[in-house]
Amino acid sequence: MFCDPSALLPFPLGESDPIFLTNSFQLLAEGEVLFAVMAIRYFLYVRKSTDSEERQMLSIEAQLAEVRVLAEKEHLQIVAEFTESMTAKMPGRPIFNQMIARVERGDAQGILSWHPDRLARNSIDGGRIVYLLDCGKLTSLKFPTFWFENTPQGKFMMSLAFGQSKLYVDSLSENVRRGIRQKLRRGEWPGWAPIGYLNDKTSRKIVVDPIEGPRVRRLFETYASGRVRLNDLRDQAHEWGMKSRTGKPLHRSHIHVMLSNAFYFGLLKHAGEVYQGTHEPMVSKDLFDQVQSVLHRLGRTHFSRKHHFPFLGLAKCVTCDGGITAERQRGHHYYRCSRKRGRCTEPYLREESFADQIQRAIAAVALPDDTFQKMLAALAKEQEASSQPIEKLKAETRETVGDISKKLDRLLDAHLDETIEKAEYLSKKELLLNEKLRLEERLRKLEQTRMGWLEPTKNFLIAAHRAGAIATSDDMAERKEFLKKIGSNVRLGAKRLRFDYEKPWVILARAEKNANWSG
Repeated sequence: MFCDPSALLPFPLGESDPIFLTNSFQLLAEGEVLFAVMAIRYFLYVRKSTDSEERQMLSIEAQLAEVRVLAEKEHLQIVAEFTESMTAKMPGRPIFNQMIARVERGDAQGILSWHPDRLARNSIDGGRIVYLLDCGKLTSLKFPTFWFENTPQGKFMMSLAFGQSKLYVDSLSENVRRGIRQKLRRGEWPGWAPIGYLNDKTSRKIVVDPIEGPRVRRLFETYASGRVRLNDLRDQAHEWGMKSRTGKPLHRSHIHVMLSNAFYFGLLKHAGEVYQGTHEPMVSKDLFDQVQSVLHRLGRTHFSRKHHFPFLGLAKCVTCDGGITAERQRGHHYYRCSRKRGRCTEPYLREESFADQIQRAIAAVALPDDTFQKMLAALAKEQEASSQPIEKLKAETRETVGDISKKLDRLLDAHLDETIEKAEYLSKKELLLNEKLRLEERLRKLEQTRMGWLEPTKNFLIAAHRAGAIATSDDMAERKEFLKKIGSNVRLGAKRLRFDYEKPWVILARAEKNANWSG
């Protein structure tokens, strides 16, 4: 790359013609300048902010083409090329740092790039370059779109260029954040839709995925039963064909995040604040709350046990209100008070007796086939003849929703006036939005049917009809869950199961002693 300045002369240096000597000294001076330029070694650096290969490669290639033309035009000696796909908003670019380290070692004295903003958009990286110019380790910076001279004025202009680049990226970030906040206020999610939804490019809205949507809903319904754990749910999701956005099978932690995501029932959570979304809810608020209850119950730390005791966690001691534990003795399971609240004399209860009492309690509310069919027929006739007025209930619900909206407005005013702390504002806002969504969901159900009580009654009759099969089933876990559904305040005392039937199950109890097992 180096050249001999005498090679630029059109005659031998020994020529004595005065005119030739004059021209030769002029060309010699130009040659020395050229030699001095070519003696500076340059690093070529190009950068693109995005990591997307499709968008990145065109920009990188375009920059390389421009700076290579400049290098050839000015006969610059390029000793290495550096390309990087990373934002310069924050310090820490590995390839840029590698280049600067080589400059500090003296491997090159100049940098060739498309524009100063390719080198730095933050004060630290920009300051490093200016400092290298001050201490003489950098002597030249070349840009096709920016003129720089290594003088005090030139370094001042370079600092202004770096400052302008930082101002641009800071303003861009603020504009993006402002746009995100505005989208959230309109109830629109500013990012990629979660699994089960799609980003509609035409309407620029989030819509339910016709394939994954039903699978996600089934995921919630399956876990809400309380009979499966996350590992089992992960396996079932794999069987259903559910995958992440990268095409990989869903991990257990991914499913946990999905089941905890309020987006699926209509809330948007971003940067610690909640907003009401305008997208179609995937699940109801009630179903989401059931799932959170199961997550909390099954997510607690469980000590590994050598034996499986199906009725643990169902009842408490009638005497001291302590928990019930279990142990295995001579091939049988026994349940007793844990005695963690002090001395307790309640006796052991054998699991077979426990299961038999649960079976009789469930059978007490079971509807026989003939009774079930008669009641369904009567309900059908009632549905045809009845027109239950629900307008008053709808009006009351709308009024309550309006009151909550006013409370949200007042809460926002109090936050803007700095009369309440931000943490308190966010907490109360989330509570009000949850209640508002619950009422709006109730209002939608009321508007879908004019028979407000008929559908719940039908579901109750179906569950009561299933009670007979559950009572005789060998699935102890199913018996336990059904008893928790029909009863409350479950206790053990004197080897007897005691509980209170919930309404309307108490109506189906066949005898007064079964209607209240409180002893």
